[in-house]
Amino acid sequence: MIAERRFLQRTVALAAVIPVAAGAYGVLFGIDGIGRAGAADVSADSHFRYLSGLLTGIGILFWTCVPGIEGKTGLFRFLTLVVVLGGLARLLGLYLTGLPSLTMLAALAVELFLTPLLCLWQARIARLAADEPVA
Repeated sequence: MIAERRFLQRTVALAAVIPVAAGAYGVLFGIDGIGRAGAADVSADSHFRYLSGLLTGIGILFWTCVPGIEGKTGLFRFLTLVVVLGGLARLLGLYLTGLPSLTMLAALAVELFLTPLLCLWQARIARLAADEPVA
């Protein structure tokens, strides 16, 4: 159980780099940073930077789950819900407007598949930890 717990911790720590890096990039470079130079108005850029800040925060909060991950089920589930809701919004956008870039499709896969799988894994580790006898 200890080895699996450590592997989960490392996996979550590594996976959280994605929203932190993508969010920080969006905060620093705005909507023009995704290859739409000059196409965005100030309000769209402001909204993009705001959402990028939220994305950064989500990644940081996932990092706070790493120490004592077996006891962070509530926060982990909440963060997963937020990510999945964002993924469902992205999926709706795909339906309404067409295929986005490969980067956005990869993000969709992380949001709708990887994050829920990590949540299920975290729940497994939490159950295993709860079932361990106290020494």
